[in-house]
Amino acid sequence: MDEDSIRLHQLGYAQELRRTMSAFSNFAVSFTIISILSGCLTLYGFGLGTGGPAAMVWGWPLVGVFVVLVGLGMAEVCSSYPTAGGLYYWAAKLAPARSAAAWSWFTGWFNLVGQVAVTAGIDFGAALFLNAFLDLQFGFAATPGHTITLLAFILVLHGLLNTFGVRLVAFLNNVSVWWHLIGVVVIVAVLAFVPARHQSASFVFGHFVNNTGWGFAPYVFALGLLVAQYTLTGYDASAHMTEETRNAAKAGPRGIVHSILVSLVAGWILLLGLTFAIQDYDGAVNSATGVPPAQIFLDAAGATTGKFLLLIAIGAQLFCGMASVTANSRMIYAFARDGAIPGSSWWHRINKRTRTPTNSVWLAAVGALVLALPYLWSATAYAAVTSIATVGLYVAYVIPVFLRVRKGDAFERGPWHLGRWGRPVGIVASVWVALIFVLFMLPQASPITVRTFNYTPVAFVVVLGGAAVWWFASARKWFTGPKVQGSAAELEAVEEDLRVV
Repeated sequence: MDEDSIRLHQLGYAQELRRTMSAFSNFAVSFTIISILSGCLTLYGFGLGTGGPAAMVWGWPLVGVFVVLVGLGMAEVCSSYPTAGGLYYWAAKLAPARSAAAWSWFTGWFNLVGQVAVTAGIDFGAALFLNAFLDLQFGFAATPGHTITLLAFILVLHGLLNTFGVRLVAFLNNVSVWWHLIGVVVIVAVLAFVPARHQSASFVFGHFVNNTGWGFAPYVFALGLLVAQYTLTGYDASAHMTEETRNAAKAGPRGIVHSILVSLVAGWILLLGLTFAIQDYDGAVNSATGVPPAQIFLDAAGATTGKFLLLIAIGAQLFCGMASVTANSRMIYAFARDGAIPGSSWWHRINKRTRTPTNSVWLAAVGALVLALPYLWSATAYAAVTSIATVGLYVAYVIPVFLRVRKGDAFERGPWHLGRWGRPVGIVASVWVALIFVLFMLPQASPITVRTFNYTPVAFVVVLGGAAVWWFASARKWFTGPKVQGSAAELEAVEEDLRVV
């Protein structure tokens, strides 16, 4: 047995998943899910009306500083507990013994809701952009019905890839890194050199726009931070993939931190390039395609080149959604392994041929589709889905970081750690997440109507309210946190059973 399998046995689990992923591949999964060509571009239209260029351009580095702190705190804990359960497993190990099961339960459910929502948000954005391209090229109108149809098709595609093309998915995740980086270079280069004119620096860095209906500018600026905060999510994927990664106690933490840092730099360059290239602000906001970046591409570079840039973005978004389904399914698999999801025995089932949790893949895909359906009657549904993803994931991210702060010097460090900076980093990260938890629950448009209502709180009340009722009515009597699968001999027997297939 190698060190990774020995450590996994110490954490209580058999090596059921195939451990073939390199450190670069682990980084690639998180970088692909962050996907600056997905988050930045799909929420760019929201940002144009919610603070405008000033909020997006200055909000990106502001949010980035706090995201790095959250990521550093997570990475330190990941090094100590490199397992697919990730956040909820960490919470159980770091919380006081008396309340560990409750901390684990609610961390897992926040993570689950956030994972499903981020999958919905990513593939929903891809459907919006694909619909815009099909409208421009073939006259396939950009309507809510068409967008949801395309979303369903994309989710089925990603489900099939994760079911039957496991090795192809790993290869495409590596390709995705270069697609994103080269794609940003191509898009920014075209937008820098092709247009006859560009916006001024004072416009890009200082122009504030408020189309929300709210009169308080700082509130609108704060709402606009959603563009950066939503984009910089999903890096917990490096933790969820640690049971498939070699040298996981170091590769997992590095995957988390490096994916954030590279995305921060490349994402800001993309935002600046796109904003400088705006030719007609109102035309972009009210684009018939329903996708302001697509209109900016067309206005700045012409129809043919604009469509080419749109295809680059769509490709990146499809890579992103595929990786999100992968990471989401691993979290579901791990949570079900510990009996915390209805029908756990079904969702935890492993496909012995591919050594992947096939059933969990399809739960992730179907859950994402259900969460996006309100777009059929709500114009603000996409912003709400991104808020759900942001709030759900960041609360799950920061709970183990907060618990690590409480544990103090009793925290058992892994080979990758922050030294004496662990507690200060964790304190600042916890305060930031508490602020954005409140912020992204608040109304995003005024007046508040059925079409403008932010249904983020409703989604959390339904899902987490259900988890709370289940906890107090039943689960607290039997859920004890992450389960130990058996003795060393029993774990080896599980692995041998998979080995002979």
